[in-house]
Amino acid sequence: MQSPGDFPDVVEIVVEIPRGSRNKYEFDEEARVFRLDRVLSSAVFYNFDYGFIEGTRAGDGDHTDALLVIDEPTFTGCHVWARPIGGLEMRDEKGFDFKVLCVALGDMHQQHIERLEQVRPHRLVEIEQFFNTYKALENKAVDVVGWRDHETAMQVLRDDRATWLREVAGTDGSVRDGAGATGTAAGASPREGADGPL
Repeated sequence: MQSPGDFPDVVEIVVEIPRGSRNKYEFDEEARVFRLDRVLSSAVFYNFDYGFIEGTRAGDGDHTDALLVIDEPTFTGCHVWARPIGGLEMRDEKGFDFKVLCVALGDMHQQHIERLEQVRPHRLVEIEQFFNTYKALENKAVDVVGWRDHETAMQVLRDDRATWLREVAGTDGSVRDGAGATGTAAGASPREGADGPL
């Protein structure tokens, strides 16, 4: 199925963890399987679908993280076309960590949302609260810096796509992304200068 829009206006999310779960599943790129990483030790659950964006490579070596706003939970391994609307900047044991907030294009209740300001404020607070507490009993520090606007999220995605394209570049100078499209890799710019929280 062809994407309903161009990257990064539309992204393909692969869901690892459906909303309502305490199980943290992760995709093993080498084995091409989903594995149980751990059960959250804090008394919290994922209040959103969580996964990654195809054809990207973030600074921590994984695909770009995605938070999916959708009325009903999907399932591990589900592919979802989504619109990025903003992102949550964090710091953890690996350093800079950016999670792109997206809405599912296939959800009539969410597909009209185009900017972070259109999301219910309490939903954003709930997401922040989750990340502030989900590692509390694992003795791991997490610093939730704050929400970032639509353009910051788009730049993160452009940078991470450029990194991915360089990673999969062929010997003839052409590049092939995760969907098999050929193009030319662009340079990535630092992300530490992101705009302040909204």
